[in-house]
Amino acid sequence: MLEVGSIAPDFDLFDQDGVPVRLSAFRGQCNVVIFFYPKDNTLVCTLEVCAFRDAHHALMDMDAVVLGISNDAVGSHRSFATRWKLPYQLLTDTNGEVREAFDVGRTLGLFAGRVTYVIDKQGVVRGAVSDPLRANQHVREALSALEAQSTS
Repeated sequence: MLEVGSIAPDFDLFDQDGVPVRLSAFRGQCNVVIFFYPKDNTLVCTLEVCAFRDAHHALMDMDAVVLGISNDAVGSHRSFATRWKLPYQLLTDTNGEVREAFDVGRTLGLFAGRVTYVIDKQGVVRGAVSDPLRANQHVREALSALEAQSTS
């Protein structure tokens, strides 16, 4: 995983609507919560995206945007986001380059890892969590990292 205090690598990926998203476009504008997840339409991943959906207003109140990233195709993301009424962007990292740049390993050597990063307005990593099975933990820790940042 990336170290807290390090600069988050920049990237360009497409969202569920085919719109390009560049991480550096958020610099100076807002905090960013990026969560890497293994696969659309799987049990734990669905719990995770819905947890971020349910906490979306609280995250926005902390001046944060949410970006979910997996290797799934744009079309898969579009149907997944529509089905679960996700108010944030899901990004397609088909070849896994962004996952690699963010040092997101594999779970049990088999599955793409589940890692969440909180990145501040200057592009610095302020929080990181890796928990492959407890999807709700990612949201709680992201909120805690944002809260700690706002009080410092």
